[in-house]
Amino acid sequence: MTRRDILRIWLPLAASWALMTLEGPLIHGAIARLPDADTMLAAAGIVIGLEVTLESPVIMLLATSTALAKTGAAYRVLRRFTIHLNLGLTALAAALAWWTPLFDLVVRDLMGTPAPIAEAVQPGLQVMVLWTAAIGWRRFHQGVLIRFGRTRAVGVGTGVRLVCGGACAVGFVSWGVLTGILVGACTWMAGVLAEVVYIHFAARRTVRELTEAPEPDGASAPGYAEVVRFHSPLAATAVLSLLAMPAISAALARMPSPERNLAAWPVLFGVLLFFRSPGLSLPETVITILAGPKTHGPVRRFCRAVGTMATLLLLLVAATPLLGLFVTETLAVPEKLAEVVVAGALMAVLVPGLQAYQSWYRGALMTEGATGAVYAGKCLDLGVVLSILVGGVLTEAPGVPCAAIAVTVGMIVESLYLARRTRAVLSGSRAESAPPAAHPAARGGSGT
Repeated sequence: MTRRDILRIWLPLAASWALMTLEGPLIHGAIARLPDADTMLAAAGIVIGLEVTLESPVIMLLATSTALAKTGAAYRVLRRFTIHLNLGLTALAAALAWWTPLFDLVVRDLMGTPAPIAEAVQPGLQVMVLWTAAIGWRRFHQGVLIRFGRTRAVGVGTGVRLVCGGACAVGFVSWGVLTGILVGACTWMAGVLAEVVYIHFAARRTVRELTEAPEPDGASAPGYAEVVRFHSPLAATAVLSLLAMPAISAALARMPSPERNLAAWPVLFGVLLFFRSPGLSLPETVITILAGPKTHGPVRRFCRAVGTMATLLLLLVAATPLLGLFVTETLAVPEKLAEVVVAGALMAVLVPGLQAYQSWYRGALMTEGATGAVYAGKCLDLGVVLSILVGGVLTEAPGVPCAAIAVTVGMIVESLYLARRTRAVLSGSRAESAPPAAHPAARGGSGT
């Protein structure tokens, strides 16, 4: 196992994540050029936060499909599971977007969103009702492609999404009829629909080969219940992870200068997501490549190198005028918000490195089927984040810096837990795979 072997699998996935993280800044830049930018940016942050939370159970379909889609029978079970999950979550998204009592309960009451921002949120949710189903179908087929080493199509699909979304954003802004939140929602929706169509057709050959191939001797496809048991802790992990987004928005709405905080946080989140993207693409790489103890060292060292480089790059950009210039000139974000974004980035500079470390731990645990440990780690992370946010609200701390510190400390605690669990699981795996010691007689001894 060489670094080149790992790079061949990882690089298209990293490119996919990097391109995907450009979507947020692109849309924020479009909204910032339209009237009432602060309110619309804040509304866009809440909309995408809620949509990503709704889609969280399907996010980990990528890992589940990569790990389990080994045979045609397994593919069929996974496809049925994906369809059922998509239908249920789409119904929930429609209820939130169109049923006003549920919308008021979540957005106005629980999140404490100011009235002008809340009024802009609901039309955005209505446009994006099919977002979760599109993401679920895409992630499922991306996992199949990754399982068989065809990661290039994943990167190309994200490129299609970005080009389509960018064209829509430019067209909507030039048209000048839609509000900022509708421009953002329509752009997000158009981009993801273009990508899911591309991935569906790109995966057809792989799916055909998989389903038409004879089942390997002795192979047994996972049953529906087994898929549920494998995926449920991962889905719960994603739910907890993404619940942090509306939780942070709710906390920022209760801290000093709520509109400025709510407008700056989505921009900072997009910046951090870009620098986290090399690490976010690692779990599926780990699942695909790990094949026994001999592969552990090379893959672990590769993940650490990726994390170190990502953190150093964020430090370089945030500690120099580069980030401020990008936010003000490219994204057209007002200077008062740009200062908040830069300060938050400096406080969250460890996040990209922590992401890469966590990806190694999670990939290794998922390869061994220890998905419960992944969930437990995320519980610790969310508990720490919520505790710090509550403290920030009670002490009226500066909003965005407090959120950046909460995210960083939460990831540190989670990483320490995952490191301990990974060592234990991999040690047990090596012990089980080790050949039994030879009988003394077989070594030439007396046998007595």
